[in-house]
Amino acid sequence: QVQLVESGGEMVQAGGSLRLSCVASGRTFSSYAMGWFRQAPGKEREFVAGISYTGRNTYYADSVKGRFIISRDNAKNTVTLRMDSLKPEDTAVYYCAAHLYGSKRFTADESDYWGQGTQVTVSS
Repeated sequence: QVQLVESGGEMVQAGGSLRLSCVASGRTFSSYAMGWFRQAPGKEREFVAGISYTGRNTYYADSVKGRFIISRDNAKNTVTLRMDSLKPEDTAVYYCAAHLYGSKRFTADESDYWGQGTQVTVSS
């Protein structure tokens, strides 16, 4: 069993930066690919960024490529999403997800565990 707890979401002005963190419980964190999804009101959940369980490979949605960076620290059971040059369209609830032995990209259906979500609001 893995529990995921996100933090770091808040309101920020367009062009600003945020860092989201997701801390996982359990001893098998290094066996999970980790990803960040987001869901805006009235929209489907979108895969934003992912990192393989080895940490060697990352994936970014086109909408965030060049602005977001995902990283992981297996010693601290933590995955981080650094978000720069934020835009109003980045406004959403951001969810951390884990996929056992997954690659850098995975779907919501493939996710084994989810965090509770953290709200990011970008004002124009």
